[in-house]
Amino acid sequence: MRSPVTGIAALIILLVLVIIGYSSVFTVQQTEQVLVVRLGEPVRVVTEPGLNFKAPFIDSVISIDKRILDLENPSQEVIASDQKRLVVDAFARYRIKNALRFYQSVGTIQAANVQLTTLLNAALRRVLGEVTFINVVRDERERLMARIRDQLDHEADGYGIQVVDVRIRRADLPEQNSQAVYQRMQTERQREAAEFRAQGGQKAQEIRSKADREATVIVAEANSSAEQVRGEGDAERNRLFAEAYGKDADFFSFYRSMTAYENGLRANDTRFLLRPDSDFFKYFGSASGRQPTVGPSAAAAAPRQQ
Repeated sequence: MRSPVTGIAALIILLVLVIIGYSSVFTVQQTEQVLVVRLGEPVRVVTEPGLNFKAPFIDSVISIDKRILDLENPSQEVIASDQKRLVVDAFARYRIKNALRFYQSVGTIQAANVQLTTLLNAALRRVLGEVTFINVVRDERERLMARIRDQLDHEADGYGIQVVDVRIRRADLPEQNSQAVYQRMQTERQREAAEFRAQGGQKAQEIRSKADREATVIVAEANSSAEQVRGEGDAERNRLFAEAYGKDADFFSFYRSMTAYENGLRANDTRFLLRPDSDFFKYFGSASGRQPTVGPSAAAAAPRQQ
């Protein structure tokens, strides 16, 4: 018959073996890396997921996250190279690439966040302090973020940390300066608009003056050509009149008198006070334009007839 003491001893031995076995194994998850520490001294780093073994009771394991972690940086005021103050809101992403160095330098993720925040603020002031406000806000933002990431990654390497990315979420002027800057920008735009209008008005005046000058030249040339043509026409007319007069002086005199009658004796607006024997009416009494001869007897009888 088995003694009860033997059974109890076997149970105790089995329990001790279970405890030793349980303390000899540990599991590494896919999202973590494990640092094995023996009596306070790091022994090895396990990065592959799965079941692993350690010395019981004297080895301890420290789990360290190997995923990409976020670092939220509080807003900081930075002075740009043109002496403009900027409120910069930035964040970073990093991962622990050397668990042993990380454990020996900072120890925990909370302590790493504090240290990285200090380094990130220093990198922001160094890089953004070398450029102007416009470069930060618009022109070179991508390049500046890359420079900040490289500097922060170089400094964080001593802590076993790799900086994956740094982003500037917002870079604005302080609230008390925004209104003044907006007014200055508005004034500048108004000045540029006034300058453009003045240049446009000057250009329009130049075009208008040129057009007026060309119109004056064209009108003068046209008047000169008209006077020349008119003079040539008058000369040709006078020549024709001279030829007509040379061929038949009586007909020419008759024609000129008829033209004078037509131009001078218009309806309802012409009155003449002339002597009946005036040369103007010489063709009224005779088709030849000659006054009829009156004998002495007729001239003597004329008063008696009155």
